[in-house]
Amino acid sequence: MRVAALSAVAAFGAYFAMYGFRKPFTAASWAAPAWFGVDGKTVLLAAQVLGYTLSKFLGIRVVSSVSAPRRVPTLLVLIAAAELALLLLPLVPHALQPVCLFANGLPLGMVFGLVMAFLEGRRLTEAAAAGLCASFIVADGFAKSVGSQLLAAGVTEVWMPAVAGLLFAPLLLICVRLLARVPPPDAEDVAARAPRPPMTRDDRRAFLRRHGTGLACIVLAYLAITVLRSVRADFSPELWRSLGYGGAPSLFTWSELLVAALVLVGNGAVVLIGDNHRAFRCGMGVGIAGLLLCIVATALSSSHRIDGFAFMVLVGLGLYLPYVAVHTTLFERLVALTRDRGNLGFLLYLADSFGYLGYVAVMFGRGALGAGDLLGFFRGLVYVAACSAAVCLTGALLYFARRSRRQPAAILR
Repeated sequence: MRVAALSAVAAFGAYFAMYGFRKPFTAASWAAPAWFGVDGKTVLLAAQVLGYTLSKFLGIRVVSSVSAPRRVPTLLVLIAAAELALLLLPLVPHALQPVCLFANGLPLGMVFGLVMAFLEGRRLTEAAAAGLCASFIVADGFAKSVGSQLLAAGVTEVWMPAVAGLLFAPLLLICVRLLARVPPPDAEDVAARAPRPPMTRDDRRAFLRRHGTGLACIVLAYLAITVLRSVRADFSPELWRSLGYGGAPSLFTWSELLVAALVLVGNGAVVLIGDNHRAFRCGMGVGIAGLLLCIVATALSSSHRIDGFAFMVLVGLGLYLPYVAVHTTLFERLVALTRDRGNLGFLLYLADSFGYLGYVAVMFGRGALGAGDLLGFFRGLVYVAACSAAVCLTGALLYFARRSRRQPAAILR
């Protein structure tokens, strides 16, 4: 229990601090000249997400193959590179600012997998990983609040992201040091959840050959959820204003604290289920229920039966339940079930790479179409993304259930 608490606190803090290098810039309006008809903020967001997306594709190989002794040095180098890109942002011409945001996103995309590597393969992985995932729910709003407060204090838009990163640096260093003290999984952990070695190219190909159809369903669902989550996160100031709220900095934080608390309980409780088959099915059920909640909340909001605050919180809860379930339960228990040579770095980055690629396409598509009603666009996206993801997760659940009935001992053999 002590190890689980240490790893959860250290991972939460490290990833929370990472958001200080990534998200504060979204609190600014960036009312810059448009690029090819696409507004300035969308271009800067897309540039950062493009870097983040490329990082996810690189991470399929890099993160899955990093050995334990190399994790901490790699983390520190990645964060330093991201802050350097932010320091260059105010020093370059306007036309090169998207390049700086691309360079900022490129190293940050691999941080999550390196932090998760300290948590996976343990009997209490879900509890620790739920805490880690709660960090990016809370940190998203908190980082925007910090960015808004720096702007209110007189820091200019171009300098604000770098200043915010420096403010988060001490917390990052402390938590990375704590992560370095987390011991590896013990013998009971390995017996319950399977060893998690670095993967070679042949290991990755073998895993895909065995479970490709089911993984494709989960990845497609995750793509839809990531697009929806990212639009809600990156355009939350504009969405709050469209719903009639003034955009006070504290609003971003308090709404996400409520979402994080509920998601933490809902997904972390799966750690109480020892049987890997049952836990895997439960994780799927939690994800599908969350997507249905998104649909219901949007319908109630559109008919003015709930206010804007309830709408944002319920949609946040509904989409984070499946998003976090993928990180805490589905892939963790899948590796435990199959006992194939694998790790979460490979599976999470396989899903993340396509998820963020889809988000870039949606951002540019919206800009090209000239969509002016962001709230209407978001509500429509909720219906499309949530319905699609629910269908895909149901397909994955049926696929693995059928394999489990045919091969009761393990779904792989």
